[in-house]
Amino acid sequence: MKQDELIFNIINKENNRQLTGIELIASENFVSDEVRRAAGSVLTNKYAEGYPGKRYYGGCQFIDEIEQTAIDRLKQIFNAEWVNVQPHSGAQANMAVFLACLRPGDKFLGLNLSHGGHLSHGSPVNFSGLNYTALEYNVQETTGYVDYEQLDAIALKEKPKLIIAGASAYSREWDYARIRRIADRIGAVFMVDMAHPAGLIAAGLLKNPLQYAHIVTSTTHKTLRGPRGGIILIGKDFENPWGKKTPKGEIKMMSALLDSAVFPGVQGGPLEHIIAAKAVAFSEALQPEYIDYQTQVKKNAAAMAKALIDKGYKIISGGTDNHLMLVDLRSKFPDLTGKQAEIALVKADITANKNMVPFDSRSPFLTSGLRFGTSAVTTRGIKETLMGEIVDLIDTVLSHVENDTVIRSTAEKVNAMMKNYPLFAW
Repeated sequence: MKQDELIFNIINKENNRQLTGIELIASENFVSDEVRRAAGSVLTNKYAEGYPGKRYYGGCQFIDEIEQTAIDRLKQIFNAEWVNVQPHSGAQANMAVFLACLRPGDKFLGLNLSHGGHLSHGSPVNFSGLNYTALEYNVQETTGYVDYEQLDAIALKEKPKLIIAGASAYSREWDYARIRRIADRIGAVFMVDMAHPAGLIAAGLLKNPLQYAHIVTSTTHKTLRGPRGGIILIGKDFENPWGKKTPKGEIKMMSALLDSAVFPGVQGGPLEHIIAAKAVAFSEALQPEYIDYQTQVKKNAAAMAKALIDKGYKIISGGTDNHLMLVDLRSKFPDLTGKQAEIALVKADITANKNMVPFDSRSPFLTSGLRFGTSAVTTRGIKETLMGEIVDLIDTVLSHVENDTVIRSTAEKVNAMMKNYPLFAW
């Protein structure tokens, strides 16, 4: 069979881009060779609708072993009673929770998208906003922290059936216990989308939401450092949404609803090659050095945030508790949009993404902010001592967004720097 030279040449170009550039997109990371090998394995040939021991296709005996291993490892990482490893993405994991817990038109409450919330937490163009009634809470304008008093007031007034904690651009720890108390007062299901901080939670560096939430969802990439995919979890100390402690029968009932919401509710056959890659990543997350890695992720984020502040940039909430930070460019460059900044940085082989900031004066297509994350550069072996130098490079580009000579010179410095760091150092 003739090789598809066009596609593989493009893949090689992308490989070179990843090797030579600085990756600061908060939702991206680099997986190990073992994870990549599993994701590209012969398991991609197998159809396996259903769950271990209950498949609609024959020949699934080894598929069942792999998926059960992924399940067992994930339970161990987060001290979960039940998990589902089949969602193709975090958004589809969230979709399954909505399908299991809500009816069309029901109210739910999530963080305002322009304040750091996620697309699947109520965007009017997403399934969550199209099929359900989305309510939103904000962060405080003065502090940048979640406005829990507003959340409480909205919940008591509107009585949503589901409350969501979690975000795509929020750098602080969550008060899960407080939100759980609010949910219990109104009989709502409390769901946490831990997609961004999941790896830090797995390493014990942030609170485990399974101790507070009825249901937890996540992606398996980002900080967790696995393949692109989603998961759903229920904790061991599950209580029903009406605040009463219940036996394992309650978990069995909820897990059955969630299982059928994933398949056949929102998906067909699972991606068993990706589930195998998830299992490998889960094994890596159980190793002692994984804690060292996640500790370094936090150190790098704190160092980067401080260096940006020292350069005159405003970090929303004034710092970070996790791997990411949201920069309001207006604090230093009032006329520079997030879109212009992103384009200029990409030209310098520094990858970040434009992002709305709370109370933004610009549209989502332009934005006034940039979002940075440190998981990927940490995977490559970069330590906090280098984060100031990286911020210097960023500042140079943002100070000369229309000067191609300066940008090319910066790109050369970036490429020279990254030659010293392998694609996967941990």
